[in-house]
Amino acid sequence: MSTPATGLHHVELVMGTAVSFDIRDNVAERRGLDAAIAWLHHVDQTFSPYIPDSPISRLGRGDLTLDDVDDEITGVLLQCEQLRADTEGAFDAFAVPAPNGTMLDPSGYVKGWSIERAATILETAGHTDFTINAGGDIAVRGHAAPDTPWAIGIRHPEDRNQLAMVLDVIGPAAVATSATYERGAHIVDPRTGQPTTDLASVTVVGPDLSSVDAYATAIFVMGLRGLQWLAKHPGHDAMAITHDDRVHLTPGFDKWRRRVDCGGHVVKGG
Repeated sequence: MSTPATGLHHVELVMGTAVSFDIRDNVAERRGLDAAIAWLHHVDQTFSPYIPDSPISRLGRGDLTLDDVDDEITGVLLQCEQLRADTEGAFDAFAVPAPNGTMLDPSGYVKGWSIERAATILETAGHTDFTINAGGDIAVRGHAAPDTPWAIGIRHPEDRNQLAMVLDVIGPAAVATSATYERGAHIVDPRTGQPTTDLASVTVVGPDLSSVDAYATAIFVMGLRGLQWLAKHPGHDAMAITHDDRVHLTPGFDKWRRRVDCGGHVVKGG
């Protein structure tokens, strides 16, 4: 008979959101959890456009140059540039007004990247079955219980008390949703400088939250044609919900949909 999972549960306020850790395996010590939390605070202090003296704010103002910052920052900016090219400008960390008054805001990539790295820190510490949920963007590892996938609930964009869909997810995987229901029309099309609201929500599932989170933002900006654009990224699937309550899926998304209510706790995604 297997030993019941001990589990660790923690919520950390960091990067402007609540990041929840739900660890279901038998590694009871907090070493990995504490290291993951410390990493997220490091990321916040380094990349937050809300902190005036963060390196990213200073870089955006011109107080620093690329020669003055470390490889971690230049690596993130390189990834953002690759995403800009890949999405034909629908995701652009260099062309959207930032809270610090500059035009440099890589946070649309940094959140998913940092949560994915936090998941790697937990794995290095021996954890195998957990989720890290950062405001509805979720890194998934292993199972919720033996032979049981994680149930990820996708919030209905027009009714906060309803779920549009429940997904069955076994890690390693990631789920991210872009929508306007929490912060209003805050997603700006970098190509026009105007907020985009053609879609009600976009959810992307894939192997790595770094790309999944950015792709969800890009598709939200692109509109429904973004579902066709995603086809050139194997391993990624998407669901878009329009304001008339119609659900549009990429061909592979249906495999994630929960067929039968198996009970248990539903992790709320975006």
